[in-house]
Amino acid sequence: MDNRPLRGVRVLDLTNVLAGPYCSYQLMLLGAEVVKVEKPGHGDLARRLGPEPALNEAGLGTSFLAQNAGKKSIELDLKDPHDRASFEELLSGADVLLENFRAGVMERLGYDWDTLRQANSRLIYCAISGFGQGGPMSQAPAYDQIIQGLAGMMSITGTPETAPLRVGFPVSDSVGGLVAAMAICAALTGRSQTGEGAFLDVSMLEASLSAMGWATSNYLVSGVPPKPMGDQNATAAPSGTFETADGALNIAANRQRQFEVLCRLVQRDDLVTDERFADREARKANRAALNQEINVALRRRPAVEWERMLSAAGVPAARILTVPQAVQLEQLQVRGFFTDLAFPGNADRTLRVSGNGVHVNGTPLRPATPPPLLGEHNDEFALDADLGAVDEVAAP
Repeated sequence: MDNRPLRGVRVLDLTNVLAGPYCSYQLMLLGAEVVKVEKPGHGDLARRLGPEPALNEAGLGTSFLAQNAGKKSIELDLKDPHDRASFEELLSGADVLLENFRAGVMERLGYDWDTLRQANSRLIYCAISGFGQGGPMSQAPAYDQIIQGLAGMMSITGTPETAPLRVGFPVSDSVGGLVAAMAICAALTGRSQTGEGAFLDVSMLEASLSAMGWATSNYLVSGVPPKPMGDQNATAAPSGTFETADGALNIAANRQRQFEVLCRLVQRDDLVTDERFADREARKANRAALNQEINVALRRRPAVEWERMLSAAGVPAARILTVPQAVQLEQLQVRGFFTDLAFPGNADRTLRVSGNGVHVNGTPLRPATPPPLLGEHNDEFALDADLGAVDEVAAP
């Protein structure tokens, strides 16, 4: 029996590329039925994004495959009267409508919040955009890198010599999608108490600033602007990346006891009594000198030995892995983080996709079906698929 918390919830998903599809992927993993409403003959732009040209040509780009397992696909043109009628019929029975068009697109299509609410008073309508539905930037196009730059994220990524740098994955898209999924779940809970739907306006810029934690709060509260520090943690020392006999090692000895245990294990007890490193603030002020001493000691052993030794003693430490190395971690296999699915349209190939790290009653959340071919479920919903569709610039 399906015991996932969102079982029975239907999501109409009009989104493209990443922030929106990542949001609806979380909802699908939690048990919702997600119906992707795609442009006939074209579909989600992510269908053509990825490193394998043949997959892109087939409408199965890796960007699409990664975020759309377990969903259904139908083709509708929201500018065509027949397809609008089909959409509105679906809308009347939906729990959630999700879109990531530029602000104002849905209103121009005739589906503003008042109209949607009249059609379905229980509807949760979530709009993800770069900057939100109002304000002077609401009409500006937005992609992940644009948001990273405007949020100040790039200004503190890298070293003083290399910043600004883009974070190496689309973090603002992912954060925006997670915030939207959280808001939708909260709105569904609220609806169970009031019977009324809600309009959720999610700004990727604001979500990104919120997710930056101390980098934002140190300035808001104390007037201290963050600076790029490379692989070092501004809140503590020794906390960052260090050198071993065969590669880099992350260590986060953020507490006094952890610092003392680290010094003992690297056979440098004298560092504990050195007044330059007596407490957190002193260690931060003398970070470079402290790191130099620790690096010399760590070079006596390979990274994996230090990882095991320090972790066992309660000092957070781990090697720095490549993505190919990370996905091979035994921890992920034991937890059932990955799921192998039939590859869409190719019986000779297997598709491996990730979960989201959540177990419900001891069971990892997994997709049950592969990502859909474009319009694969048209017949299920008795829809025609030979018309055009909305052609608007969407937020990522």
